[in-house]
Amino acid sequence: MNFFAAAHSDIGIKRETNQDSVLVQIADTDYGEVCLSVICDGMGGYSKGELASATMIVNFKQWFEKDFPKLLYQGIKPENLKRAWEDLIFNTNNQISNYSTLHGARLGTTVAALLLVGEMYYIIHVGDSRVYLMDRNLSQLTKDQTFVQREMDAGRMTPEQALSDPQRNVLLQCVGASEVIEPDFMLGPVTSDEMFLLCTDGFRHLLTDEEIYANTNPIAVRAEEEMKKRIIYLTDLNKYRREKDNISSILVRVN
Repeated sequence: MNFFAAAHSDIGIKRETNQDSVLVQIADTDYGEVCLSVICDGMGGYSKGELASATMIVNFKQWFEKDFPKLLYQGIKPENLKRAWEDLIFNTNNQISNYSTLHGARLGTTVAALLLVGEMYYIIHVGDSRVYLMDRNLSQLTKDQTFVQREMDAGRMTPEQALSDPQRNVLLQCVGASEVIEPDFMLGPVTSDEMFLLCTDGFRHLLTDEEIYANTNPIAVRAEEEMKKRIIYLTDLNKYRREKDNISSILVRVN
């Protein structure tokens, strides 16, 4: 298998800084092509959220370049990858937290990471940045770690109520601003002609699932250049609808 990828990050119409960060790494190996995509949303309510998200991205990039090859050549085992990613996130949480204490500024970031290797996908995430899978339909692979998601799971809130609830952006945990981090880890098979979308919450608030799928599904979008155009179009549509947050997305196609 090989991969095409497109990424786009926009400051939006309201923020003074872009606190989102994105990473796409595609590499040829003895075991075929591999792809790592990571998206992070620095907390807009905290000082220097862009530093928190960038720190997470740098740490994932270093892991991919230095530590991942060892895991790959030993044979990818989900429990080893999960442990390595959890250690990375826990260490980043301490790194950001220590910076916050030293400088008197609260920082935090979400993270959603997707690794495609050996006809499998692996995901780890904290917060409410999402990963979707698209084949004949759109499936949300991650579950938001938010107040409203918890209320919906408990049957105390409907999805319609969650859309307008004043606490819809309240996270249950984020890297750097939570004492205890419990990342979600998941995996599954990958086949040709599938598409993965990673996005921050600013990308999806004002879009329907139907609009996202219509513009990013693997049947309609095949070339890398067209992938980039489609996520820019959806970003501009968000801005037209007056989305106030930063807007970021990564689209990865499996061939």
